[in-house]
Amino acid sequence: QEAVFLRKKITLLRAFSLLIGSMVGSGIFISPKGVLKNSGSVGFSLVVWFACGLLSMFGALCYAELGTRITKSGGHYIYILETLGPLPSFLFLWAEFFAIRPANSAVVSLAFGRYMLEPFFAPCAAPVPAVKLVSLLGYYMVLTLNSWSVTWSARLQTALSIIKLLALALIIVPGMMLLAQGHTENFQDAFDRQLLVLDKLPLAFYAGMFAYSGWFQTSFVREELVRPERNIPLAVIVSVITVIVGYMLTNVSYYTVLGTQDVLASPAVAVSFVQRAFKSLISVVPVLVALSCFGTMNGGIFTFSRTLFVASREGQWPPLFSMIHIRRHTPLPAVMLMFPLVTAMVCIGDIYHLLNFFSFSRWLFIGLATLGLIVHRHRHPELHSPFKVPLFVPVSFTIICLFTVAMSFYSDPVNISIGCTMVLSGFPVYYLIIHRQMSNCCRSPFCKYLSSFFFFFPLSDYLTHKLQLLLEVVQQEIKTY
Repeated sequence: QEAVFLRKKITLLRAFSLLIGSMVGSGIFISPKGVLKNSGSVGFSLVVWFACGLLSMFGALCYAELGTRITKSGGHYIYILETLGPLPSFLFLWAEFFAIRPANSAVVSLAFGRYMLEPFFAPCAAPVPAVKLVSLLGYYMVLTLNSWSVTWSARLQTALSIIKLLALALIIVPGMMLLAQGHTENFQDAFDRQLLVLDKLPLAFYAGMFAYSGWFQTSFVREELVRPERNIPLAVIVSVITVIVGYMLTNVSYYTVLGTQDVLASPAVAVSFVQRAFKSLISVVPVLVALSCFGTMNGGIFTFSRTLFVASREGQWPPLFSMIHIRRHTPLPAVMLMFPLVTAMVCIGDIYHLLNFFSFSRWLFIGLATLGLIVHRHRHPELHSPFKVPLFVPVSFTIICLFTVAMSFYSDPVNISIGCTMVLSGFPVYYLIIHRQMSNCCRSPFCKYLSSFFFFFPLSDYLTHKLQLLLEVVQQEIKTY
């Protein structure tokens, strides 16, 4: 009997859980290896972790202001659309759908499968086909839950956020105990410059920022937040500070127990840590880490489906995906759209190649979104914002993001070039389809319905006219009958 729309069901606690649940996922359990490998030493890797946390705080503050200025859901997409225009927003949507989001979901899913199977195969590595099978099963479970209920997805995220913090505590406490006992041998020559290669630092930042990624998740569900003007800044600041402290202590614990070679040789750093420091929990911590990855998958599906929903509503995606289930109040078509690409990437992908592949596009468009904040301030100085950050925060964050993206071409030219090609491939699609507004076919109800299924094949005016005539004849015959 009521209107169908996305309800305001995200409270402050659920917003905090969404951020914690999205940030504390697979990253802190797989990224230490990538950060150490590309930074060269223990000391520099800790500096990278802290710098990534500080950079994440800058980005989160920028997004908190954007969330109070722009009242629509959609995250990066809607911010770029409202500040920089339809072309860059569509390029983001194109890259997000075909590269960023499926690769990110595949990385988290693979981490989930690896940690879930680790206790059953230790001390041997789990078979790759089994890891991929369990990864897909976990992803499909989250997909089903998000199709079923917004409330239950949010409740699950809250519960899993508690489990994530417990998993970090089980790593931090024994590490700090050993450090207090004087086990500092792994910190000798912590800032050895011999292995430091400057052109590899962008890849170290990509690995670290992947672990922190998720600080922007509340911007995707802005329309579903209760009191967003208050709850977005509060949830963002508290959650990012919590994660920075947790990540720094976790990495110190890793290096207290494991040497540099141990970290680099380990396919699952948290499991290697437990095997060395806390053998009684050898079967518990991997399961907790797997559940942590499960929560990250849940948060990713929950938020990205809103991006597709908003893009469809704005006319840059097929109308089918702006539909909401009439009883469940979930954006069901948008939720289900991702699973073929994620399935393909899980089947053929490797965690670290996928990480570099999607990081280029992600940080390019995040930098453009914060650039958009500067542009929006300049264009609308009269607009009052309940939350405002100093200008140097978006300026410095934008410069660092774009500089890191540019430097990454020297660090990993193959994967970065693939990501860049994926972004550029959106140009002809935009000018052939979006810019022309599907010719005149969107004016017909019949063609609106048809375009939701044949989005990439715009009809000519002649064909549209013939289809309209045919439809009128069919309707007349039905009435006569």
